[in-house]
Amino acid sequence: MAEDNREPQAIEADIEAARERLADNLDTLLYRAKPSTIAQRETSRAKAYFVDPDTGQARQDNIVKVVGAVAGVILLAAVLRRLTRES
Repeated sequence: MAEDNREPQAIEADIEAARERLADNLDTLLYRAKPSTIAQRETSRAKAYFVDPDTGQARQDNIVKVVGAVAGVILLAAVLRRLTRES
């Protein structure tokens, strides 16, 4: 290990600075892992999928895709249910 010729006060200052950085990182991680923060982030992400954040206009192509997928799943479930009842 390299020899450190610094004064004890300088070493203590470095340790204190490292503790502060660690505390800040921990606070950031706790905030990001908080359920309400995750919910807000995911809600914003979902809204951004359906509404253009720059113009505020609906993204009709994405809306049509989702509506089509939901309608397809409902139709498939109805067909499968009818087929299983007839058997």
